[in-house]
Amino acid sequence: MTDRNSQLFSAPARGALRADGWTLAALIVAALVLLPVASVLWLALGADAATFAHMLDTVLPRYLRATLLLMAGVGLLTAAVGTGAAWLVTMYRFPLSRALSVGLMFPLAIPAYVGAYALVDFLQYAGPVQSLLRDAMGWTTRRDYWFPEIRSPGAAIVVLSAALYPYVFILARAAFREQSGNAYEVARALGAGPWGVFWRVGLPLARPAVAAGVALAMMETVNDYGTIDYFGVQTLTAGIFSVWLTNGDVGGAAQLALIGLALVLALVGVERAGRRALRHHQLTRSARPVSPVPLGGWRAGLATAACVVPFVLGFVLPVAVMGWHALRVPSAWAAPGLGRALIHSLVTGGLAAALAVTGALFLVYGVRLARRAVLRAVLPLTVLGYAAPGAVLAVGLLVPLAALDHRLADGVLALTGADPGLMITGTAAALVIAYVVRFFGIAQGAVDSAFGRVSPNLPLAARSLGRGPGGVLAAVYLPLMRRSVAMAALVVFVDCLKELPATLLLRPFNYDTLATRVHEQASLERLEQAAPAALLVMAVGLVAVLAMARNRD
Repeated sequence: MTDRNSQLFSAPARGALRADGWTLAALIVAALVLLPVASVLWLALGADAATFAHMLDTVLPRYLRATLLLMAGVGLLTAAVGTGAAWLVTMYRFPLSRALSVGLMFPLAIPAYVGAYALVDFLQYAGPVQSLLRDAMGWTTRRDYWFPEIRSPGAAIVVLSAALYPYVFILARAAFREQSGNAYEVARALGAGPWGVFWRVGLPLARPAVAAGVALAMMETVNDYGTIDYFGVQTLTAGIFSVWLTNGDVGGAAQLALIGLALVLALVGVERAGRRALRHHQLTRSARPVSPVPLGGWRAGLATAACVVPFVLGFVLPVAVMGWHALRVPSAWAAPGLGRALIHSLVTGGLAAALAVTGALFLVYGVRLARRAVLRAVLPLTVLGYAAPGAVLAVGLLVPLAALDHRLADGVLALTGADPGLMITGTAAALVIAYVVRFFGIAQGAVDSAFGRVSPNLPLAARSLGRGPGGVLAAVYLPLMRRSVAMAALVVFVDCLKELPATLLLRPFNYDTLATRVHEQASLERLEQAAPAALLVMAVGLVAVLAMARNRD
């Protein structure tokens, strides 16, 4: 073997010896991400068994029943809406179909709780719909007519489904696009009609993608607090807030959090199984993409209406209601506290996005350098933070962070004689940590995927030229991955702006973000004060959705 070839093959080995620092960094990042989940488990198992027995006899069945009902309703509705819309915009051409293929993603920019406030404001007794009905029909009081109850579990299912169906739509549309047009032509040649092609060919092939999207939507349903609180639905998340904040029982809250985490982990298993089954293989080289079929007449109108309705309910209605309130009371834009809430959101979200992406780079790169089975087994576990509801993470973070806070304060007091107070739980640091843990899975998934798209020959060449692991990362990987890393940071930032349960539980006193301001003002029935903050959150979210749509298409 020549000297050059010897250097080529020995460089990675030397790099592996120098990779201990990266391995240690990867283990530290993984431990920090998994700490809240471990803390919840420890608190729940260490709590008084009598507390759990009391909850089992009183409130737990109600919490569990409401949570399962909400999950089932949202799962069924998002599956129907997301899959149906994806099939229509992929397989057919009708008025607005191209615009709707992007527009149907826009509800991702709308927090579900904002959609809840908008729907209630639009349909309530004093809202425009019922007012118009009374004026048109001559009704004077509510006794003169029947109107469905707006603040109900059914309305909560509709609102959550309108906000979450894009998870199913995006994955199902990608699955339909990847399928071969030959399979559909064969099905039509054998006499299958439109419904037959969908049920016998399209849906079976896309079922793993649909299952993964539904699992994601149901996970977000378990995490939701703003919508269920506004509609008065007593889910496990509402129970965590009640047991912790009202009763002051951290152990009982941890026990409820553990049950919620178990439900979500079951959904993670479904989502993971769906992703493993998403592999698509073309059987022949002559396979060609799907060719959309033009629709005309009433079929075109029906297809357009079927796609427009979820778009209007999930995006147009919240934007229109909040925009109307913001224009009706323009002074709300100068209201005290809005500027501070905006700055707090930008700072905490920006720091969390930067830390999450940086931590993901250290973790994924360290795992790839070490090539140890233990580290590779740890890597999938770090997405548990994203799977865990925000209220669960808040329970798991507060106790260890409070203990660390007191130790730090005691140390500073012993050294300086001055009491610094609570430096973590008393500041926005706890929020940033919660955001990093909550959305680390997004950053890790994007970074891991980006590493996988870089040809292994490029870092091997850099190693042969004497670059160490850090040099290879800076000179080879980061320049090729910068677009994916920036997209991951943007998505994490937007999710931080929308996150409500963890923010409500961990924020310092009198520390508002845009999400908490929207929630508090809307809870006081002051939508004109909530509208500016809601529009700011939606505007930032829309930028991220448009960027994602551009990358996908």
